[in-house]
Amino acid sequence: MDQLSFASLDFAAKKKRTKRDVFLAEMAAVVPWGALEAVIEPHYPKVGPKGGRRPFPLATMLRVYCLQQWYMCGRRPRCKRNLTFS
Repeated sequence: MDQLSFASLDFAAKKKRTKRDVFLAEMAAVVPWGALEAVIEPHYPKVGPKGGRRPFPLATMLRVYCLQQWYMCGRRPRCKRNLTFS
């Protein structure tokens, strides 16, 4: 039985929020992702009857596109390192 102690609960509440976590939380609060995905989804590519490579998830591609536009990283190779995922 894995029961949490008061100390572990207190520690979990004090976990340091990284800059990445703060930024993603702010981005989720500001941008209406559900509405944007609903507008784009009918036009987003799907796997055809012949199979082929699956497209990336719409939510992921939409967020990456917005980050590229906000940070002006269109096709510049030097910006590729700024959009690494962990």
